[in-house]
Amino acid sequence: MQVKSRHHLRSDAVSDLEETLEDQLGVSPEGDAYERVEFEETDWEVVLIDGQPRVAYFDEEPFLTVRGANAYEPEKRLVTVDAGAVSFVSDGADVMRPGITEATDDISPDDLIVIAEESHGKVLAVGRARVDGADMVGDDGKVVDSLHHVGDELYEFSG
Repeated sequence: MQVKSRHHLRSDAVSDLEETLEDQLGVSPEGDAYERVEFEETDWEVVLIDGQPRVAYFDEEPFLTVRGANAYEPEKRLVTVDAGAVSFVSDGADVMRPGITEATDDISPDDLIVIAEESHGKVLAVGRARVDGADMVGDDGKVVDSLHHVGDELYEFSG
């Protein structure tokens, strides 16, 4: 991915970003340097925290990247999948009800969420919920649209 521009965030923008992530996910990223990076041929925008791609903008909404979620371990907006779903989710597949073992109750339709595997709690993907967290576990149907996953271009990008 070709970088189009990069600039440091002002302190008020950093405060807004930190507040948003605290409200959404219950995480408090703290870093000395926050840089916003835009790319040439994609809509991705990333915020590097101390040089690491920890936050991305999905439809203008800031949210943790997979690497950011693994660094800060969110406890809100979290969907857990079983071992059988890991390879599909890691390849960017949307998430189906049968693969979900658990989802937090704070999830509403259209919320950005993190998707983790149940064995070690590692985050595999970021997606957008189609249903409430309480309605995610079940027998059939697609309930999360995948937006970013382990191994994609955003995951592979390094500041």
